[in-house]
Amino acid sequence: MRDGLRLQVGAGETAAAATAAKTGSNARGHSEDLPAAQKRFPSSKLKLDELFLQWISMPESQKLVLSLLDDSKMGRPLSGPNGLSAMSPLSPSSTSALFSATPPLSPSKVGSPPRSPLSPTKRSVGASAPIPRGAHHLPQFYFPNGRPASQEAIAAVNEKLNVLFGKKALNVDQFVAVTKEVVELPSFFNQLLFSRIDTQHTGTVTREQFMDYWRAKLERADISQRAFEVLRQPGVDYLVHEDFQPIMHVILETHPGLEFLKEAPEFQERYAETVIYRIFYSVNRKGDRRITLRELKRSDLLEVMMMVAAEEDINKVLKYFSYEHFYVIYCKFWELDTDHDFYIDREDLLRYGNHALTYRIVDRIFSQAPRKFVSGVEGKMGYEDFCWFILSEEDKSTALSLEYWYTCIDLDLDKRIVAAEMRYFYEEQLHRMECLSQEPVLFEDILCQLSDMVKPAQEGVFTLTDLKGCKLAGNFFNILFNLNKFIAFETRDPFLIRQEREDPHLTEWDRFARMEYVRLSMEEEGEDASNGSAEVLDDSMDAPF
Repeated sequence: MRDGLRLQVGAGETAAAATAAKTGSNARGHSEDLPAAQKRFPSSKLKLDELFLQWISMPESQKLVLSLLDDSKMGRPLSGPNGLSAMSPLSPSSTSALFSATPPLSPSKVGSPPRSPLSPTKRSVGASAPIPRGAHHLPQFYFPNGRPASQEAIAAVNEKLNVLFGKKALNVDQFVAVTKEVVELPSFFNQLLFSRIDTQHTGTVTREQFMDYWRAKLERADISQRAFEVLRQPGVDYLVHEDFQPIMHVILETHPGLEFLKEAPEFQERYAETVIYRIFYSVNRKGDRRITLRELKRSDLLEVMMMVAAEEDINKVLKYFSYEHFYVIYCKFWELDTDHDFYIDREDLLRYGNHALTYRIVDRIFSQAPRKFVSGVEGKMGYEDFCWFILSEEDKSTALSLEYWYTCIDLDLDKRIVAAEMRYFYEEQLHRMECLSQEPVLFEDILCQLSDMVKPAQEGVFTLTDLKGCKLAGNFFNILFNLNKFIAFETRDPFLIRQEREDPHLTEWDRFARMEYVRLSMEEEGEDASNGSAEVLDDSMDAPF
């Protein structure tokens, strides 16, 4: 990086560096201080890297660099962009012996100051820096606005458009082929993409309109950038919950696996909300309810959407869109929300999982330490807040769930969990074991067990990094505040072990949702059967013999 910058600034800066090199200790001190400065200003370092990559990819810069390399190989004096001779600033005395050239000029005698490397467009190659014959230009590899489409790709797009458009404009139903074959997005993006192009609401899109939008927004973009561009509102660089509503509406209307929901519009809305909450839970790592392009690219959301478009059984798409998973989340919320005001208070959450959680961890959740509630009602958790809770509780193997529970246990928020904080939560677990006639396990033994399991870098101090590097990190938290899962871990339930071996590709959440869906289905079938038998009994009593 620094060598590249020396070549940019020309003879004036090189001569100044050579003069500084004669002082010995001053030059060495500067080189020793540079890494520390880079650490203090990481953003400046990244910007310099970006500007250097942009500069070095320009044809004029490549000619200059190749010319300097050729001069160095041939033993000729190095010449900067203004035609000034430049010697190596590292050892001017040795370079004088190697090259038959005059010493570098004093910076005060240079006619004009060296031009800034931040203005590459104003640089020009001097007459004393001829371009070597046969030199090959380095291909441009940095494209701030995206890599230009190749001639083959442009020809392929034009060929597809010739077939799809012909000489006529397309309506929204006909445009779906363009969405899938040209833009390469799932079919449920079609209506939204169509509306982005048909800004005058004419009901049709011509080839010229599409090409204008294509060249301006999508041609240089990859699949994630295209989806992001279609979803986001004009003038913003992030996605919010409302941006996903149009495609969820199309999925509910057109997907064969959700056709049965058309008779229950209230559950259509809840299903769409749940899918969006799950998307933001996994993709929006900042937790600010705004998905950036970087977060979208780092996620698997587009791959899952492609699966939704290709798979007729929505329940085979386990991530985000599974109806069975929605059914489990909604039913668990409905069971706790006894007054059905669509809010859960502290007493409601204490009943979760057959009173599995301790009072202290529930108090910590309602203090909003791990996540601020978005319900808008003081002291109550809304449906979105509950989705975050249940996803974190039932799958403690994800980075987000570990961060959620780590913040709960870290009482002083110093990013360190110590024995005193662990003892505070475990005391209630110990008391509950005694009340249930379970053999109590002393905290000292638990602390040794957790240390052996996690192997923290510092004895007695558990950091988030330590837990993220441990495959059993979920059990670390279960031992402290979830008695049911703690006992299941201690007894090593053979049923759970066998299930994990049979389906290693499933996550903890997938296994939980599958078991809960079976349980809830059996309960519902049992209720239907009992109601049906009662009706049969009434009919038989009324019927004549």
